[in-house]
Amino acid sequence: MACAETGSGKTVAFACPIISRILFEGIAVQKRNNYNNYQRRYGFVAEPLCLILTPTRELSQQIHKECIKFSKNSPLNCSCVYGGTPIHNQINSLRKQPTHLLVATPGRLIDLLTRKEVNLRKLKFFVLDEADRMLDMGFIPQIREIIEDFNMPIKNRQTLMFSATFPKEIQRLASDFLTDYIFLSVGKIGSATSLVTQKVRFVEEHEKFETLVDLLTKHTGLTLIFVERKIDADNLDKKLYDEGFHVLSIHGNKTQRQREESLKLFKNTTIDILVATDVAARGLDVPNVTHVINYDLPTDISDYIHRIGRTGRAGQQGLATAFINHGSNAKVLKKLIGTLEDSEQEIPEWLIAMAGNPYDRRSGSRGYNNRRRNNNRNNGGRFSGIDYRKLQGNQRRFYNGQSRNRNNNNNQNRRNSKW
Repeated sequence: MACAETGSGKTVAFACPIISRILFEGIAVQKRNNYNNYQRRYGFVAEPLCLILTPTRELSQQIHKECIKFSKNSPLNCSCVYGGTPIHNQINSLRKQPTHLLVATPGRLIDLLTRKEVNLRKLKFFVLDEADRMLDMGFIPQIREIIEDFNMPIKNRQTLMFSATFPKEIQRLASDFLTDYIFLSVGKIGSATSLVTQKVRFVEEHEKFETLVDLLTKHTGLTLIFVERKIDADNLDKKLYDEGFHVLSIHGNKTQRQREESLKLFKNTTIDILVATDVAARGLDVPNVTHVINYDLPTDISDYIHRIGRTGRAGQQGLATAFINHGSNAKVLKKLIGTLEDSEQEIPEWLIAMAGNPYDRRSGSRGYNNRRRNNNRNNGGRFSGIDYRKLQGNQRRFYNGQSRNRNNNNNQNRRNSKW
């Protein structure tokens, strides 16, 4: 289980070692066959050595593109499958050549497994990217189905989970997917990168659009605007277009082709403003985004962290602005103060008052969040794991032996299960 700040390079952290390991061990020659029992067509059945599951189509495409880059001029073949496009096109693509690394969304993968176009019997690496979002979005039954019902190996398979945040409720769910795991963290767990300057502005609901136009006029560069509802994304897109801005919107009701086209135009700077729901918040890497605006504050602080993580990536500086008013969720505001404090950002007094005044007068600081931050330093205990890097020599050997004994004595049922 690995947790790191947004934009810190989590994709390369799992993709490069896996690709290197597959190439080092060698790739067996796969013969073309007539395995498919439905269409009786001659071709390959995808038998990946590595499966990477992601929550969104856009993230699948992005990871696939990076894996192709990392494996260029090698015999390793990468494929990508996701919903929103005709399945037969993807089937034909899978049949043309062997698939060693497969990037997929859960629903489309289950469809292909059911059609026997994909077989997981040779799988060695199973990656859940943006794992908290996968679980939080209700993919648990589908992930269990993929692991339990489709011939995925129990032995000699490594499971890896990556994300920028791991809230407590997600930690409990994640424990089902990992046995005797190592927890690695880089930076502060669940916090925003210090490369992003975070600003909060009190803006009444009826003044938000006027304030937004003023911000966009003063601040040039690629700007990503987040709203909560799909209809609001379309409405804001239209209003900004009427004001003369080069803008498009992206959300779940758009067709896959529309979503891809909007992202393409945004990345190549044909448009410089993109209005989005959280479909664009997770994992997407758009180079040179200089400003993220939370037009609507999300209802979950992890969504806020992922949103602002679209800027300040790969060592670059970024700016994030959040609009706040009396309609904002007080619980989120309290956590927002903690996020600002962790990143050493300025915290306005009016925000403290709106959040219910969590000021700790006994310590003389806004220290209600210090306990949470200290928990991140307890050698992984908060996550039921252990930071292996902090163990030395005999400690590592002791931990390995202790882990085996613990599994033998206390986890007999779990050891025999498919998890």
